Amino acid sequence: MKKNTSNFEEKKADKSSKRLPVKNPNRIDQPFDLEAVAEAAGPEYVRHMNRDGLALVPYEAVRKNIPGFYLPEDKCVWMRAGVINFRLCDYDYDCCNCPFDKAMISAMGEKIAPNQEERKSYWSRHVKEKYRITARPCIHFLSGRIASPEECPVNYRCDHCTVHELMDKETQIRTSERTADKNISGFQLVEDYYYHFGHSWIHIEDDRHIRVGIDDFTSKVLGTADTINLPPKGVVLRQGEIGCVLNRDDKKAPILSPVSGTVYAVNSKVLKQPAVAHDDPYHDGWLFILVPANIESDLEGLYSGKECFQWMEKESQNLHELLGPGYKDMAATGGEPIDDILGHFPEISWDRLVRTLFRTAEKR
Repeated sequence: MKKNTSNFEEKKADKSSKRLPVKNPNRIDQPFDLEAVAEAAGPEYVRHMNRDGLALVPYEAVRKNIPGFYLPEDKCVWMRAGVINFRLCDYDYDCCNCPFDKAMISAMGEKIAPNQEERKSYWSRHVKEKYRITARPCIHFLSGRIASPEECPVNYRCDHCTVHELMDKETQIRTSERTADKNISGFQLVEDYYYHFGHSWIHIEDDRHIRVGIDDFTSKVLGTADTINLPPKGVVLRQGEIGCVLNRDDKKAPILSPVSGTVYAVNSKVLKQPAVAHDDPYHDGWLFILVPANIESDLEGLYSGKECFQWMEKESQNLHELLGPGYKDMAATGGEPIDDILGHFPEISWDRLVRTLFRTAEKR
């Protein structure tokens, strides 16, 4: 019996000697101090780990079995920095909105936090890999001015497009003060703004700054967002690529950037109170400011003047088709569109609506 006990102790000691140092944060399958991680990050972030300080399953296996996460690059910035062993980002790398990021900075200080350049690269890579553009329609087709082509053949380089040239659309750069709204099919438009077919707008502040926001159509259709994920300052956006993400009830609506440029500022009021973007989308509820890359060319792919009114009427018809004959009949009698359409019509598929009207979707 004594011999058996001795053998057991020797095997236990030998097993312990093969274990890696207790606080190695570099890999998910390495040992760690469970209590210390739970205290700093919260117990919900270590639910995939056991009491011995080893992950129950390797990180890659965990990632593949979490609904909604299909990326190899979805690790939290704090995990990437080696501060914590395991956490997946659930804020689309919008660290400004993330309570976990704020708590970690408060607890550990700015010096240990991942720097701004890292955060920008994570955000840019993440949105490109998680979301996709479902359609690239010709802007003149969307406004109902032409029957074809339905899809843009030149990737919105409208200044190189023969169809665009034939439409003889005049593009002018102009600045303006706050102007009156115009009601089109029950949706408000500001006359001197430019509009993107993905339902975002721009206002030219001066030669170097472009203000960006969502339109009234977006506000009325999606209702008030729980959070709005905005790109970090310094991120370079491209026209027609994902510019921000609206979140409501664990559902996401990626919104396309109307122009190309570098993010100069974000609206802190909207980060704290997303309802501002719903209540006043054209003024106090703006989202971010860009330093434009090539505004003259980008303006060719936006709506302005009479064409934006024709486009909004066409989009209103598309919405009625999605909602069904009852809503379409109500609109035909002159009824105004209700606020928070999705909230009143829960039977409508969020994914279908976002894919049809905003031309985006999450990758599956």
